Amino acid sequence: MATTWNDDLRANEQAHLDELLTLLRMPSVSTDPAHSQDVRATAEWVADRLRRAGVPDVEIAASAGHPSVIGRWHIADDQPTVLIYGHYDVQPEEPVALWQTPPFEPTIRDGKIYARGSSDMKGNLLTAVQGVEALAKANGGQPPINVSFIFEGEEEIGSPHFRAIVEANKEKLRADAVLSADGGQEGPDTPSLSVGLKGLGGVQINLRTANSDLHSGMFGAGVPNAVQAMVQLAATFHDAEGRVLIEGFYDKVKDLTPEDKAEIASAPFDEAAFKQSLGLDELWGEAGYTTRERIWGRPTADFNGIWGGFQGEGIKTVTPNEAHLKVTCRLVPDQRPEEIVALIRRHVETHCPPGATVEVVPLPGSAYPFVADRANPVYQAAKQVLSDMYGKEPLTVRSGGTVPATGIFKQVLGIDTISYAWSLPGSGAHAPNEWYRIDDFNRGREGYAKLIEHLKR
Repeated sequence: MATTWNDDLRANEQAHLDELLTLLRMPSVSTDPAHSQDVRATAEWVADRLRRAGVPDVEIAASAGHPSVIGRWHIADDQPTVLIYGHYDVQPEEPVALWQTPPFEPTIRDGKIYARGSSDMKGNLLTAVQGVEALAKANGGQPPINVSFIFEGEEEIGSPHFRAIVEANKEKLRADAVLSADGGQEGPDTPSLSVGLKGLGGVQINLRTANSDLHSGMFGAGVPNAVQAMVQLAATFHDAEGRVLIEGFYDKVKDLTPEDKAEIASAPFDEAAFKQSLGLDELWGEAGYTTRERIWGRPTADFNGIWGGFQGEGIKTVTPNEAHLKVTCRLVPDQRPEEIVALIRRHVETHCPPGATVEVVPLPGSAYPFVADRANPVYQAAKQVLSDMYGKEPLTVRSGGTVPATGIFKQVLGIDTISYAWSLPGSGAHAPNEWYRIDDFNRGREGYAKLIEHLKR
């Protein structure tokens, strides 16, 4: 009797788990220059793993920053092509003191793997490679359709060089759709398909008044205070009901249709439990929309940090001469990050308090918003496979977060991205004690094999 891909996955379950533990021990923190060699070593490990899976054309694509790993397994011109996307870089491990076990020494407790990058997203990355590998072995040494891979090393810092890599490799990356392994499901027994991600644009505002900090007794009643000026400026960004007051901010926003609102409402959401989990008595945001509608489908302008003046212990009677504010905006179709940054600059210059000067510096990591086409055959196939696996139709969901690659794939390659991954809510991505369930690791391997097999014409 021929060996099936399911037989192969069961036989290699422990070996595949051991591979994940090895990958999780690699501190591929892309934001920290001290880890640049670790990031490179991780890229080489991922490239070697693709080669061992049988992918015939694998390379490490250099950039001005960290590299991407590209693999291409072309079978036949008359078969569809999927491009599997993910990232091998991870967030910094701080604050280390809050980890129960060391972040780069993966530990298994209660069926979960605790380590930095386990959920976001080395576990998901390996499920894709191992699932395709098992299917290829059972199919005579190659997958039944064309499969390409691109795993980047800068997603956690906003993918600053990813567009250049995609543009330089357009022919190798041509596909009918992208399967993004960067994502997850709504719950252990609740399948979901994400169809929307927000874009991102941001600035740092630097405000100055006098040419130095000043004695508050000698000058405080007579000169502008930079911290007070920044607070006044910040207060001009929103009205009392949460609507953004930047002129032109909503001009290109595609409002949610009744169908969009019905789709969002179809995903279960317990607002009372949501507030309780956050320790809040009230929620806040743009009036006229539900909490989920705001998070999933409305643009935002968020203050990420504000500082200036004396912040040490005790007292220092100073009138500060500079203050700073970081603002990032989560964007929806058809907003463009560069246009939003320009609108913020104009707003800041218009509302700068008397006696102050301002500088608006764009922040790295801009990204375009993305909404998938539900009619895409790969989306429809993923929906069917998840329905078969879970015994129920997946929820259609969106995210208030950003994956810059999705907009890049749409703009450069003209293709949609379908999120197809297995991390769960509450898994601690970007936080201490990040985890990924072994059950979901095994289910993900099966999911990729099933979907690739299902897509054969």
